Amino acid sequence: MNAAAKVLAGCKPMTRREIAARLADDIPEGWYVNLGIGAPLQVADYVPAEREVIFQSENGVLGMGPAPAPENINRWLINAGKQYVTLRPGGSYMHHADSFALIRGGHLDLCVLGAFQVAENGDIANWSTSDNESAPAVGGAMDLAAGTPRLWVLMEHTTKTGESRLVRRCSYPLTAIGVVKRVYTNLAVIDMTNEGFAVRDMVPGLTLDALQSVTDAPLRMA
Repeated sequence: MNAAAKVLAGCKPMTRREIAARLADDIPEGWYVNLGIGAPLQVADYVPAEREVIFQSENGVLGMGPAPAPENINRWLINAGKQYVTLRPGGSYMHHADSFALIRGGHLDLCVLGAFQVAENGDIANWSTSDNESAPAVGGAMDLAAGTPRLWVLMEHTTKTGESRLVRRCSYPLTAIGVVKRVYTNLAVIDMTNEGFAVRDMVPGLTLDALQSVTDAPLRMA
């Protein structure tokens, strides 16, 4: 059993949907938020209808709602991950170029992306050029990372083989430098600070020492 497996055996890590729900709780009323492909797309399912959060999808949807019930699918309405979505009241569609003008112009409050690695200085690596990757290289993540004032990452804390995704320096190709503000993993919520990673919250049963044992970069309590 590797170190990560031993740590996970002593607590109950969150599922990806639980991480998405935890992140959704932290989004303030009225924010415009882009959700990257993969696990971040599930965040839209966990914002209550009475709280106004305007979700944007880079393929040209503004005012994206949660996933529809199977009997209510609109086959013309998909997000950037090619998943069926709904449109909240007041939502709209736009040309792909206008969508990227919104992103590059700094008109969003927050972007949520997945990642392979996040470094202690806020660097993010979330793309790969290997043959078995479904995402088309860096895609729009570079535009989102450069054009959005806040970037939160949603990811597993370790790889399937137990290696830390929170690192001193990224070994994957970088998407952007020094842009990550917060990381949500299946074990903890961690802020980026001038002193590195600061732990805001951990799953029940987990200690800082145990979390540090599966984290490459130094941790401290926020």
